Amino acid sequence: MSLGQTQYELIVIGGGPAGLAAAHSAWQSGLRKILIIERDKELGGILNQCIHNGFGLHYFKEELTGPEYAERFVKMVERTGIEVMLDTMALEITQGREVHIVGKNTGYRILSAGSIVLAMGCRERTRGAIGIPGSRPAGIFTAGTAQRYVNIEGYMVGKRAVILGSGDIGLIMARRLTLEGAKVLACVELMPYSGGLTRNIVQCLHDYDIPLYLSHTVTEIRGKKRVEQVVVSKVDENRRPIPGSEMVFDCDTIILSVGLIPENELARAAGIELDSRTGGAVVRENMETSVPGIFACGNALHVHDLVDFVTTEGEKAGASAAEFAARGARPNNGDMMRLVSGDGVSYTVPQHICVDDMGESAIVFFRVNRIWGESRVVASAGGKQLTAYKREHMAPGEIERITLPKKLLDGVCSEITIYCEEAAK
Repeated sequence: MSLGQTQYELIVIGGGPAGLAAAHSAWQSGLRKILIIERDKELGGILNQCIHNGFGLHYFKEELTGPEYAERFVKMVERTGIEVMLDTMALEITQGREVHIVGKNTGYRILSAGSIVLAMGCRERTRGAIGIPGSRPAGIFTAGTAQRYVNIEGYMVGKRAVILGSGDIGLIMARRLTLEGAKVLACVELMPYSGGLTRNIVQCLHDYDIPLYLSHTVTEIRGKKRVEQVVVSKVDENRRPIPGSEMVFDCDTIILSVGLIPENELARAAGIELDSRTGGAVVRENMETSVPGIFACGNALHVHDLVDFVTTEGEKAGASAAEFAARGARPNNGDMMRLVSGDGVSYTVPQHICVDDMGESAIVFFRVNRIWGESRVVASAGGKQLTAYKREHMAPGEIERITLPKKLLDGVCSEITIYCEEAAK
């Protein structure tokens, strides 16, 4: 066991698309002593099990599968001198930018960094997190687990399945299981709208005649050793089951696609401020957290729908971390403005903007909390509209983004509100 301390300019925790993009961006920015820590046995993260296409349309301007997208960044990293530790777990990070790790080939070590990027991705909500009543038989899987079994391990998870939740992975697994010969009986969604991308609703459900029951949920699981039946009930406007609306499906498998949670244990233990709405860190426009020199990006920051946006966010975090490491101290900041989520907006990322450090503009990601038709996204300060952006359609399952030019923010008070409104008729 080694307790010797090694110094790096940058340590990236997580070797998925966000971490790879951050490390490569930092290398391009001039850093040379960079380390990626990845707990899996290979780089690429969740993309390695996403064998469907649809990746890279924004970033590479072509359609790729998940492994193809990951491979491009893995090769970009391999062409640099970036160090990689696989099969290694980060146990703790400190506000002094020390990283405690343990691995089969490294033992226990403490590493020191000029800057750190958190890119650990996210995890799935399980049955225990949502409290489905009923017995506890085999045959209940999260969508990501089922995807790994089918696509990487080569195991079929069942023959007759019901999917609870309409997140993107669940929708994609509805199609995947159908193509492998299983019968997907239904996709059941608690909310009155889908939690996934519209294209996945069409390509994964409609194209295979799989019914989608909105405002429904699973109210009972039946079975002894294996799932035998699932009871689905309609819910009212308060999301409570309506008596007498029950439907019973004979099935052997339940796939849970009921939301993702950013991996935030390391951030919480380090005293980094977290956003209760996103589950990830609170950051400013350069992806820096409340602890100087520690940055966050990708699904560890907030759950994305497109990997292309994960990549651009990772590149921003890597470049900012490189700047911090090179300067050796936090930049001399001006006043920090807070972004407030107004009507129709669930959250924004970043949560703060420093006008003096933001460059020519800042990109703001956000999600809406209901479906919108023709509408406008408005940025205002002190009761005065700064700018507005037209939208034809917005849905909670799809991330939106706007750009705030610096010239609009000069002289603005300490708070900017982002809200939605119906388009004028």
